[in-house]
Amino acid sequence: MHFDHAGVATDDAATLAELFSDLFGLEIAHEEEFDGMRVVFLDTGNGYVELLEPLGDGTIARYLENNGSGIHHLALATDDIEGALERARELGVELVDEEPRPGAWGHTVAFLHPKSTGGILVEFVEH
Repeated sequence: MHFDHAGVATDDAATLAELFSDLFGLEIAHEEEFDGMRVVFLDTGNGYVELLEPLGDGTIARYLENNGSGIHHLALATDDIEGALERARELGVELVDEEPRPGAWGHTVAFLHPKSTGGILVEFVEH
């Protein structure tokens, strides 16, 4: 596995993308509307910053309401997401997703519950 991206919840992905572009020289690698949110991936050269803006009610809207803007999750890339989930189960890690599901950018994803991962929402992503 290796670092893939950090997901950042924000009320305004366009404004934050512009700031990160100006401040850090990051360029937009991919944008889409997916699962009730605007998703913008900024390329760092060693992974991505994924900006998550809610387009209505949903997970990210609730996250922003409860926590405000900030890092929502960390994602690790794997070539075997089902094997990664099985290993997590063997270690007693609570899963948000029992089975992999479609994610942004056409990837397959599955999340681990923060109760089992030191308070961090962890995403497995298979490209």
